[in-house]
Amino acid sequence: MLKGHGTGNDFVLLPDLDGEIELTDETVASLCDRRFGVGGDGVLRVVRSAACDDPASTGAEFFMDYRNADGSSAQMCGNGIRVYARFLVEEGLADPAGMDIATRGGVRHVRRLDSGEYAVGMGRAEGMDVIASVMVGNRSYPATGVHVPNPHAVVFVTAVSAAGPLDRAPEVSPEHLFPEGVNVEFVEQVAPGHLRMRVHERGVGETLSCGTGACAVAWVVRQRGGDLPGSIRIDVPGGTLHVEERDGELELIGPATIVADGFLEADWVAAWI
Repeated sequence: MLKGHGTGNDFVLLPDLDGEIELTDETVASLCDRRFGVGGDGVLRVVRSAACDDPASTGAEFFMDYRNADGSSAQMCGNGIRVYARFLVEEGLADPAGMDIATRGGVRHVRRLDSGEYAVGMGRAEGMDVIASVMVGNRSYPATGVHVPNPHAVVFVTAVSAAGPLDRAPEVSPEHLFPEGVNVEFVEQVAPGHLRMRVHERGVGETLSCGTGACAVAWVVRQRGGDLPGSIRIDVPGGTLHVEERDGELELIGPATIVADGFLEADWVAAWI
């Protein structure tokens, strides 16, 4: 078991190369509990695709079985896949110059940069034609819906503090737009090509960062037009991410940190796994 984070978006990594662990929603929630478990925004199960029965685990040697803190599955995790890639590199399981990792949102190519950061090919964003409405407190904001591939509702505000404490999920309407829930990003422009973001993630709550959310924000900003640099900087409470776009394909760049490596107590494991 390891603990890692990407700009403060933190995860429990469970190496399970041969697919011997069956994770239940309750187990994931217990691992992510910050008082009675290890603590994290989600769990990354590291498993070989050949040992995994998930239909999405094809096209690459390893599959990122990502679960939100409440145990629910997500299509992709932009911060998590960088931490996952760093683990593979440090264990000698992948080439830092480039590796393919299968996710529920498709196969993603990851590479380590000379700076030590990791770059992830995130594919294309899919915008939604309908403008959603996001309610926080007593204020309602228009929001742009986009999938990267997780669902996002992007809201522009004069200051990210306008979102308030975000201790509960913002109300998003109409409800049928996001039947599986939605991540909501509140975005403040600092300068052209430089943004500040806060996010409430479905199945987690407010997090210090969201990689797919940063990509959603960068895509929406480019759709709005203007003279923008090739790389868009997005400051999150946990650090800084960069998003680049080439021929419609998004690339997410940011750090990946492993902070601990250890073992779960046998009695704890017996109770939950």
